Amino acid sequence: MGVLLDALDHLRDADSWTGPGGMLELLVQQLLVTLTALLAAMVVGLPVALWLGHLGRGGFLAINISNVGRAVPTFALLAIFVAGDPWGWTAGAFPGTGDVGPYGRAGISTLVALALFALPPLITNAYVAVREVPPDVRESARGMGMSGWQQFRRAELPLALPLVMSGVRLALVQVWATATIAALVAGPGLGRVITDGFFRTDYGKGIAGAIVVAAVALVLELLAAAVQRSLDPVRRAARTGEGEVSAEVSTLGQAGHEDG
Repeated sequence: MGVLLDALDHLRDADSWTGPGGMLELLVQQLLVTLTALLAAMVVGLPVALWLGHLGRGGFLAINISNVGRAVPTFALLAIFVAGDPWGWTAGAFPGTGDVGPYGRAGISTLVALALFALPPLITNAYVAVREVPPDVRESARGMGMSGWQQFRRAELPLALPLVMSGVRLALVQVWATATIAALVAGPGLGRVITDGFFRTDYGKGIAGAIVVAAVALVLELLAAAVQRSLDPVRRAARTGEGEVSAEVSTLGQAGHEDG
């Protein structure tokens, strides 16, 4: 109980939040690292997974290759990156512990490790989301004379978005929580508060850092869940009464799911 009271005291102390190395600066740093790593993983993984889902080919291989990342601990990858000699064309930023602007020490190594960690849920959910679009929706789209690209953009993608966003939501929270391990190699983020607190036997400080990480994870989860609900085409069509083709196809998709 005393440790929790010490943690609350640390959280209430303005000096804990302000100044260089304060929790506010480290929180923003970890958010920046998390969002950048997630965006990089989305740019790399989502187009491939969505298109393979549309084609119905290569998905098994893509998912299994991406899932290799689940078997490799992120900390192990980070340790390998940090221990490596920097490549000349990266100006000493990667691999290694180069200080990179707002991303801090070992910023690029942390970003790459976290981006690889984010790929499996993104690729798996995106591929499955497109493949699970009901066949009658695809047939209706083809019957309207849509090309393959139009079918993907106007019929498959709107129905797939909620499940795709589910993968993004999962990856976001996982990357945020995992980003704290960067402190073990003197990297950026709130993990520094946790490791410093326990190293100095200032357990209140360490627990305070953990509380902030958990609280932000909950906020990110709620925000991502709200975005996921807003992307549901059936909800959106019902709410706005849209008569566009994508809304009509969404209604067909809902009927297909209900019939199944």
